[in-house]
Amino acid sequence: MKAPLLAILCVFLFQLAFGQAPENDKAITKLINQYSEARETKDTVLLNNILTEDIDQLVSNGEWRVGIRVAIDGMMRSSTSNPGSRTLTIDKIRYLGSASAIADCRYEIKNPEGSERKMWSTFVVVKQKGKWRISAIRNMLPAG
Repeated sequence: MKAPLLAILCVFLFQLAFGQAPENDKAITKLINQYSEARETKDTVLLNNILTEDIDQLVSNGEWRVGIRVAIDGMMRSSTSNPGSRTLTIDKIRYLGSASAIADCRYEIKNPEGSERKMWSTFVVVKQKGKWRISAIRNMLPAG
């Protein structure tokens, strides 16, 4: 009697622990898409809704942006000086717990004149009050 009950309990706990991954994957994908859209359209309201107050961002030129105001101001400057279509494609999501994850993305900027910039971007995302938000961003321009 105990073995079947234990098996059912194990299955239930497994589903509880890992069954939300597809739902979270969708929410994190939506979050990264919102970030891309906000950058392309320079939507500071959307950025305020999807970034944590203490966000920090390291961009490919080595600049650190710490705090939501500094990060958004830097993002707006960068979007203005580097216009183009931004595409972030999630390569993988790794969960660190039920409320934090790392999303590794291919980051491409297609400039209006046709040139492309291909980078990697890593997002640290956290769940706050039931909503996924971006806590850190690391952009990397592959060498050579």
